[in-house]
Amino acid sequence: MKDVLNPYLCTYNNGAMDSKLTLKLDKKIIERAKLYAESKQISLSKLIEMYLRSVTAEKDKKSEISTLVAGLSGVIKLPKNFKEKDAHTDHLMQKYK
Repeated sequence: MKDVLNPYLCTYNNGAMDSKLTLKLDKKIIERAKLYAESKQISLSKLIEMYLRSVTAEKDKKSEISTLVAGLSGVIKLPKNFKEKDAHTDHLMQKYK
């Protein structure tokens, strides 16, 4: 029976398990990403990990509102029967006449 190699190399880092991952990407993107990571003084692996962590993070159910947006709340008073979709359509009709 042949030995089967596990495609994942696992190490432990502060109690977290790291795994090796092989990606197939455009060569130009890889080169740009390496330069970016170098300019930020982090490894390409760490850069990719940080990106994946940010896009897979669970968002709070209540989204945060910046102080600027909070300060603008209530500045404009709209009629009760205001329809955003109709207003947007009217705007586009005027814009592309």
